[in-house]
Amino acid sequence: MKLNYRKTFLLGFGFFGVSIIWGVYNAYVPVFLAKKFALDITWISIFMTLDNIAALLIQPPVGAWSDRLRTSIGRRMPFILIGAPIGAVVFGIIPLAGALPLFFACATTLLLSMAFWRTPVVALMPDITPSAYRSQANGIINFMGGVGAILSFLVGASLYEMNPAYPFWMGSILVIAAVVLVFIFIKEPKKYEGSEERPSMTKSLMEVLRDKDKSAIRIFLAIFFWFLGYTAIEALFNLYAINHLGISEANGGRMLGELSLIFVLFALPAGYIGSRFGRRRTIIAGILIMSAILLVIFLLPVATLLQPLFPLPFIGITAVVEGKSVLVVMGALMMIAGAGWALININSLPMVVDMTENVRIGTYTGLYYLFSTLSAIVGPISNGWLIKMTGDNYNSMMIAAPVCMVVAFLLMLGVRRGEARPESLSTAD
Repeated sequence: MKLNYRKTFLLGFGFFGVSIIWGVYNAYVPVFLAKKFALDITWISIFMTLDNIAALLIQPPVGAWSDRLRTSIGRRMPFILIGAPIGAVVFGIIPLAGALPLFFACATTLLLSMAFWRTPVVALMPDITPSAYRSQANGIINFMGGVGAILSFLVGASLYEMNPAYPFWMGSILVIAAVVLVFIFIKEPKKYEGSEERPSMTKSLMEVLRDKDKSAIRIFLAIFFWFLGYTAIEALFNLYAINHLGISEANGGRMLGELSLIFVLFALPAGYIGSRFGRRRTIIAGILIMSAILLVIFLLPVATLLQPLFPLPFIGITAVVEGKSVLVVMGALMMIAGAGWALININSLPMVVDMTENVRIGTYTGLYYLFSTLSAIVGPISNGWLIKMTGDNYNSMMIAAPVCMVVAFLLMLGVRRGEARPESLSTAD
């Protein structure tokens, strides 16, 4: 039986809401910290890891908790209905905060609330999707997340130019709308395949470490290293755009939007490629693409990176040709990177959850976020130190990222499990 596309697209609105929030947050919070509060890059990089510290402490145990929870509306939905509205409200207040303590309080509340509901909303995908269709379903989910990222970067850039608060208010409204749609249309299963044991995160992690096959720990470490390269760049990209490329923060946001656009367009094909050629091979191909592109960006001079290629309305940057939106070389490279990132990101979570039984899906989703968020803590801080040690050379972060990708590549060579389980085909809808 076939994948239920309607249900999967509706579920994607949950990740859509998550992506809206983090897209705007990562694009403009560093700018607020630098311009409004005059913080040094070292403190900014530390501040930009707080969301990942919250995720590290909250998301894994919440994932395991949601595996154990049983309520009339499901085991994931209570977390979504509590965390999302709180996050939406404080997110709208962030741009209005004129004092650093208030700004910090709003940001902290946002980070805690977002960490509370992210793992449960992501775990809903494998909950309602059989193993053989999880790459395609994750492609759809990330397609929706990519649409959210595009809105946050591209529409957000235009709104930011009108008023810096507008992108945040857009995010708040869309998150509430997204969660309402998920609650109305997505019904969780009442019974769960596998044993009735209600697993703890600690026990599951110990089993991963003791596993003789080592495939699980290898992919978790690979996740750590490829996110170490990617999130470190994403969190500080607008400061890279301002200080190295010499363009505005709005145009920096547009470049991130160009990456997200291709990620969106390639999300569904990446899922099918993973199903057709194998998830491991597809992820390795994405790692090689990302490594090559980041190295090229590091090596090319700024004048070449900003060389116009052709007009590109709305999503192109406006700094090179006054009054016109154009695609520049840097934007084209970001688009290719977006395709590589899709090959990696779409197929990694399905590999992780197919290394365990269905009763542990939330726990293993939490472990996925344990390693990805740990890297997102280390990444911005290490990049901030690297930038300072190289005399405020923001281009230095573009050489550190390919090194991390190469380590992930070597780890993936030893992964032997995590491909789709064809025996689940009969339960597709």
